Amino acid sequence: MLEAADRGAGHDDTPADSTASAVGGIAADRLRSIIERVERLEEERKALGSDIKDIFAEAKSAGFDVKVIRQIIRIRKQEPADVEEQETLLDIYRRALGM
Repeated sequence: MLEAADRGAGHDDTPADSTASAVGGIAADRLRSIIERVERLEEERKALGSDIKDIFAEAKSAGFDVKVIRQIIRIRKQEPADVEEQETLLDIYRRALGM
């Protein structure tokens, strides 16, 4: 009874090592491929994060303020109109507070 449940309903007795093998209606090779691709990309992202951290350490040792560099990077990702609007509001709020 367990053997029939292991194969799943409606599946024939194809060998488990077949490249087109499916378990529970899932193509195992395709699933493995997707998982391995994500794992490789995660490793690349980890390496890139380490490289970015090294660059910020280099900037700090050269006397730059890393916090300000991060702000500039964040601003450069935004649309110019959005940046201008934020700067205008910031200026208005500063003046309202007497800064």
